[in-house]
Amino acid sequence: MKKIALLGSTGSIGTQTLDIVRHHPDRFAITALSAGSNADLVIAQAKEFRPSLVSVATKELAAAVATHVPEGTRVVYGDEGLIEAAAGTDADTVVTAIMGSRGLPATLAAIEEGKAIGLANKETLVTAGHIVMARARERGVPIIPIDSEHSAIFQCLNGEPRGGVHGITLTASGGSFRDRTRAELEGVTVAEALSHPNWSMGAKITIDSATMVNKGLEVIEARWLFDLTYDQIHVLIHPESIIHSYVEFVDRGIVAQLGMPDMRVPIQYALTYPERYPTPTEPLNLAAIGKLHFREMDFERYPCLRMAFECGRMGQSAPAVYNAANEIAVDRFLKGEISFLDIERVLETVVERHEVCEINDLQSIAEVDAWARRLAATV
Repeated sequence: MKKIALLGSTGSIGTQTLDIVRHHPDRFAITALSAGSNADLVIAQAKEFRPSLVSVATKELAAAVATHVPEGTRVVYGDEGLIEAAAGTDADTVVTAIMGSRGLPATLAAIEEGKAIGLANKETLVTAGHIVMARARERGVPIIPIDSEHSAIFQCLNGEPRGGVHGITLTASGGSFRDRTRAELEGVTVAEALSHPNWSMGAKITIDSATMVNKGLEVIEARWLFDLTYDQIHVLIHPESIIHSYVEFVDRGIVAQLGMPDMRVPIQYALTYPERYPTPTEPLNLAAIGKLHFREMDFERYPCLRMAFECGRMGQSAPAVYNAANEIAVDRFLKGEISFLDIERVLETVVERHEVCEINDLQSIAEVDAWARRLAATV
């Protein structure tokens, strides 16, 4: 039985991971849950899955949760609690499903303990891909992607020599506003932005899908996961989200991974690799779908994706600044402080004002991240 520590258990990826565990109770067990501030849900999860450890955001929340979890479940809190959830149990695999750059220290701690990583926290590689991948290689730790696009590429590359890869294409749904012009984005509401046509996701990632920042983060993540240059990474809008991504080889052969838009498939594959188990997802019926559609990426329509490629090529501190500025801008939009189009304005302003520097440890990453957040909160 595989033992899993789940970071971000109350979010979209977290709850779907638990659905997979629920579907295969003889194959998986939960040893740790981290849950931020959603006390009611993590209490229910702890009662159902009986982990040895639960981590929440604050000391006060930990005290409240501790009176409701099963006997034998220890409750911890804060950044130290998150690291303990990642590295302090007998888990074989750590699923990193928390949002944002705060997942980086916990992921590194899990790698140090030799635990396999099911990676759904793309910010970890965006901010510190050079550090994380190098340490994973040194420790012999597998990093298996959970994002549907990266899982697709991972599956397409199975058994293939990397020297035969010409390039990869990440598909993008286009987000909530894929059929609107830039002029039609003036004054759009938070509710409209959160209405994704294909995927059920958390608020932050749904907004990122609409701005195409999410795809930009995936581009940077793919560079590190698959050791590619940015010239080898392409993005194509595919509204149906049936082809999750594909690889083109030097002989011009293409291998793609297809399926219904259901995150339980890539989540489960990360947990069972290299084996495959049945999932509760709906089977793909191409005849019923009838047609698939594709659009060239328009970098004028989606300037945040253009900025991601630019920051990725600059490297060093630029991707971390891009990520941090976006997190603050999205939060400001969700709170009604700025408009939807202001997200890209904030992002571009912060990136333009940043002087790119080397970041080779967590301290330097934290300093750059904090600088970007301070500026993004005021421009």
